[in-house]
Amino acid sequence: MEDGREYTTQERAGWVVNFLIRALAGLAVIFFVNYFLETRGLDMAVGMGPVSFLTSGVLGIPGVALLYGIVLYQSL
Repeated sequence: MEDGREYTTQERAGWVVNFLIRALAGLAVIFFVNYFLETRGLDMAVGMGPVSFLTSGVLGIPGVALLYGIVLYQSL
């Protein structure tokens, strides 16, 4: 690594688990927000695909907010 430190397998596994938890939580938030918007008659749904999975996994809930911000901007 750049800092001269070797990361253990346990640390790497922790990063993967952290990423997966954030990604799955983000997809759950997208699912429920899409459902809420649909019941209100608003057509501003975010898709649940690989880009949404990666965005929510890397950025977390702020990444999900970013996706909805992009959809809102496109609807203007």
